[in-house]
Amino acid sequence: MASTPPEPMTVQRRTSGLGERLSRLWARWWVKVLAVLAAIGLLLLGGGWYFITRDLPSVEQLRTYEPPLPTNVRGIDGAPVYSYARERRVELSFAEYPKTLVQAFLAAEDKTFFEHHGVDYPGLAGAVVDYVSKLGSGQRARGGSTITQQVAKNLLIGNEYSPTRKIKEAILAWRIEDTLSKQQILELYLNQIFLGRNAYGVEAASHAYFDKELDELSLSQMAYLAILPKGPANYDPFRDTERALERRNWALGEMERNGFITAAQRSEAQAQPIGAIVRRVPKFERVGGYFVEEVRRELISRFGETARDSANSVYSGGLWVRTSLDRRVQAAAAEALRDGLLRYDRGRGFSGPLRHVEIDGDRWQVALLNTNINLDHADWRAAIVISRGDSEAQIGFANGDRGTLPRWGAQMPTRGSSTPAFGTLKPGDVIAVAPSGSQFALRSVPKISGGFVVQEPESGRILAMQGGFDASLQSFNRATQAMRQPGSTIKPIVYAAALEHGMTPASIIVDGPFCVDQGPRLGQKCFRNFGNSRGAGPHTMRWGVEQSRNLMTVRAAAQTGMANVVRLMKAMEIGDYQPYLSYALGAGETTVMKMVNAYGVLANQGRWHAPTLIDFVQNRRGQVIWPENWRACDRCNMPDWDGKPMPRPARRGRQVLDAMSAYQMVHIAEGVIQRGTATVLRDLNRPIFGKTGTNSGPKDVWFIGGTPQMVAGVYIGYDSPVNLGGYAQGGTLAAPIFKQWAIKAYEGMDPLPFRAPAGIRMVRIDRASGRPVFGTFPNDNDPKPAVIWEAFKPQAEARRAPRRPTAQPTAAPTATGARTQPSDSDFLQREGGIY
Repeated sequence: MASTPPEPMTVQRRTSGLGERLSRLWARWWVKVLAVLAAIGLLLLGGGWYFITRDLPSVEQLRTYEPPLPTNVRGIDGAPVYSYARERRVELSFAEYPKTLVQAFLAAEDKTFFEHHGVDYPGLAGAVVDYVSKLGSGQRARGGSTITQQVAKNLLIGNEYSPTRKIKEAILAWRIEDTLSKQQILELYLNQIFLGRNAYGVEAASHAYFDKELDELSLSQMAYLAILPKGPANYDPFRDTERALERRNWALGEMERNGFITAAQRSEAQAQPIGAIVRRVPKFERVGGYFVEEVRRELISRFGETARDSANSVYSGGLWVRTSLDRRVQAAAAEALRDGLLRYDRGRGFSGPLRHVEIDGDRWQVALLNTNINLDHADWRAAIVISRGDSEAQIGFANGDRGTLPRWGAQMPTRGSSTPAFGTLKPGDVIAVAPSGSQFALRSVPKISGGFVVQEPESGRILAMQGGFDASLQSFNRATQAMRQPGSTIKPIVYAAALEHGMTPASIIVDGPFCVDQGPRLGQKCFRNFGNSRGAGPHTMRWGVEQSRNLMTVRAAAQTGMANVVRLMKAMEIGDYQPYLSYALGAGETTVMKMVNAYGVLANQGRWHAPTLIDFVQNRRGQVIWPENWRACDRCNMPDWDGKPMPRPARRGRQVLDAMSAYQMVHIAEGVIQRGTATVLRDLNRPIFGKTGTNSGPKDVWFIGGTPQMVAGVYIGYDSPVNLGGYAQGGTLAAPIFKQWAIKAYEGMDPLPFRAPAGIRMVRIDRASGRPVFGTFPNDNDPKPAVIWEAFKPQAEARRAPRRPTAQPTAAPTATGARTQPSDSDFLQREGGIY
C-alpha cells in the first residue's frame, strides 16, 4: 500500500504553525485592545464620513444654478428707471470677463487654480494649523480656500465657521472639479462673490465702486476689486485708504510674480490712486419714486418677494418689467405738485428737520446715508448738521462733502413760534438746504401734501404718479392710498348719469333752495351753493356745471335718482356709496387715481379701463409671464407704412357709460375751462375739459381734466384734514398746478379735439336759455359767446322753427366774388369732419 505524500503534510504543518502563532498573539490582552480600538476608529471614521456627507447638496445643481438677480424696471420708452435689489448683481458669461481681470483675481485668491483639483492641500494644512493655534483666542483663522472651495461655500453649504465646513468644502470642491470645467467654476465665482456696497459679482462691483463697465477699468482698479473678497469692509477706499492701497499694491505684485503683467505695468498701476466714487444712488433711480414703489407693491403681491415665494420673485427672480412711466411727464408732475405745495406753504415758517439721527464720532456720512433721503427738487440737497456754533453750523452731505450754514441762512421762524430756525438746529438733524453763494441756506419741506396722477384715457395706462413732496421723506402714496372727499369734481359723473337718463345739456334746472325730508327725528336737510348763495333761478345744465352750482347738482341727482347716480359711480369704480344726495356733492371718499380714471372714461367715450402701471413682465429668459395670454403687436412699431391695413390691438375694458352721454359731458366740461371755474387754463390754447373741486372746509382742493391724449388730476390738503382757508379753491390752488404741468407735458403735442361718437348731432343754441338758434353762428374767438354748439343725442336735440333772421351774418366771398351763407357743413369741414 502506497504511503501518503509528505508535501500536503508540510503545508498543513506550516498553516497550523501560522494559526498557532496568530492564536498565541490574539491571546495577549494588548492585541485585543488594539483590535477593538481599530474597529472603533473605523466605525468612527465611517460614521463621521456619513455624518459629514449625508446632507451635502448635489453638485449637479450648479449646472442649472441661477443666481439671485434684481428686478429691472423700464419706462414707457424702454429706458431703465429703477432696479429692485437686495443683492446688486449683473450676470455675465466667462467670455465677457476681461482676461486681465480674471488674472487679478487668480493672483489675489488662487494662484494654482488651473493646477489643483479643487483643493490646495498645503494651504488647507496651513489653515488647519492656524485654526488650532487660535482656538479660544476669539480670533478667526485664515481661510486657505481655493476658488472652487469658495464656490462650494457660497453656493452650496454656507459660511459656518468650523472645521466641519472646511471638510465639506474640500469634498464638494473635488466633486465640483469633476462636474464643471475651470471656466464654468470661474464664471460662477465672478458672478456671485460679495464685494461690498451691496454688490454681488464683479460687474455690479465695477459700477458700485467706479461707475464703469468692466472693459473700462484700469489695471489698478481691477486689482482693487480683486482684493475685496477677503473682506470689503477692511478695504474701504475712503475710510481705510492706506490699508486698501497696501493690499491693492500687493495684488499687483502677485500679478507680476505670476507673469500676468510686466514690472513697468505694475509700477505704473501702483502709482495710481484707487479712484473710487462715493457711494450713491444711481441717477436713473431718482425718477418716479412713488410710481416705482407702487409697481413694487403690485409685483410683490403677484410674484412674491424672495425666492422662497416663487422663482420669479421681485428680489431674486431677475424680472424685466416694462411700465407705462413717462419720465418727462413724471418730472413735470413732480415739479408742478412740489411748486404748488411750496406756494401754499410759503411764509408759514420752518417745519422742522426731516429726521434726526445719532452721530457716532466722525461717522456722520454713514448716518446720513442710512436715512436714504435723496431730495431731487430743484437744487435742494439733504444735509446733516455736524456741529453748530453761534454764527454758523457745519453740515455734511451724502458724498462726503462739507458746507456751512450761516445764521442768516436759517432766519425763518420755526412753525408755531417766533424762534429762528437756526436756534433749533442740533447735531444729527437731517435738513434740506440749497446753495446760496459759497454757503447754504435752509429750506422747509411743506407740511401740506397732495397727489397727482396722469393717465392715458384710451388704454388706462398711468403715465405719471406723484404721491407727495418726496418719496424718500414720505412713503405714504396719496395718489393711491389717501381717501379724500372729491368735492365738486364728482359733479360731471352726476350729470353724466343725468344725461344717461333723459336729460340734455340744454335741460333747464332750477338753481334755488332744495331741501329733502330725512325721516322721523332727523328733520329736513337743506343744501346750499358755495358761498351760501341762495341760487340764480332756472339755468341750463351746462351753466350749472360751468359755474359749479351745488343746488342744481342735487336737483339733477334727485330727478335722475340717486340709485342711478351711485350705480354709475360704482361701475366707474369711484366708490360704492349709499344713494344719499350728499354723495352727489362729493361727500364720498375716494382717491385721486380713481377720479382720474373716471374722467378717463368720459374722455374715452364711456369705455372703462382698469388703471395700470405695468405693461408686461418678462422673466430672466425674456419670456412674458404677465399678463396671461399676452400678445405683442407685431406691426405697431414699423418705421414706415407697409401698405397693409393699420394693425389694431384688441380693444379691452368695458362700456360703463353710453358713448354719446360721455361725449356730451366732455363737451360741457370744456366750457369749465372757457368760462367757468378753471379759466386759468384757457390760454393753454388746446381742447381741454375738466372740473375744479373744493370740499367742505375747505380741507382739500382739486382739479381733474385733460385732453384726448392725457387726463390728469391733482388734489392738495393736509394728511390730517385741516381748513385751508376761505380763499382756497380748486380754481386758485389746484388748477394752477395742473397748468404748470400741462405747459411742459403737452409741449410738442398736437392739439387734438375730442371726437364725437356716431349719432351725435351738433346744434346751435342760445347759451343762456338753451333754445335753438337759427341764422347765427358761434364766435370761436369769444370765450363767452351768446350762441354755442351743443351736442345732442338723436331725437333729443332742441327743435327750431324756420324763420327769417333779422340780420344775416357776413359770409366769405367765393372765387367769383359772390358771398354765400355759412352752413353747418362749413363748420364740420373746418373742424376736420370730426362730427
